[in-house]
Amino acid sequence: MGRHFNRYVERLIIEDTTGARAAGMAAAQRLIDEHGSFLDDLEQQLDAPYTASQPGVAG
Repeated sequence: MGRHFNRYVERLIIEDTTGARAAGMAAAQRLIDEHGSFLDDLEQQLDAPYTASQPGVAG
């Protein structure tokens, strides 16, 4: 387990020092900014079958 953790930390350090993490976060933010309302609507549609009142379940 220690070896896997060390590799994980090493990867985080590399991503932080090369700018890869910042670039990925910026890309994710652009996606949310440009398509956030669509993604929210899609999430609601996908969750709808699971939020519907079910017999025997208080809600």
